[in-house]
Amino acid sequence: MAKVLVVDDAAFMRAIIGGMMRDLGHEVVGEAENGLVALQKYSLLKPDFVTLDITMPEMDGVEALRNIMKQDRNAKVLMCSAMGQQSLVIEAIKLGAKDFLVKPIQKERVVSTLQRLLG
Repeated sequence: MAKVLVVDDAAFMRAIIGGMMRDLGHEVVGEAENGLVALQKYSLLKPDFVTLDITMPEMDGVEALRNIMKQDRNAKVLMCSAMGQQSLVIEAIKLGAKDFLVKPIQKERVVSTLQRLLG
């Protein structure tokens, strides 16, 4: 079981993703509604991986990823994005994101991605 930090500005998406993680046997150790809160919680909670939305207020997911990777070069971050954000997804992968999920998120895709991400 892995410890997960779920980051999305939409409470319903945090609930959906968090529910999927729990269903898969993972522990959701924290949630954040923007990149600034995500950075604070990442430092405090030391999760095994992070699901990180791209479009958020205060600090977007790409900037949050950049800062998380500065804190921890081995961070495992899974980006979540809507269709049409391919350029941001590519930038996130270059910054160190391990993979991305396209919203609406499919549970089967989450399972296969996490198997690869967590070994």
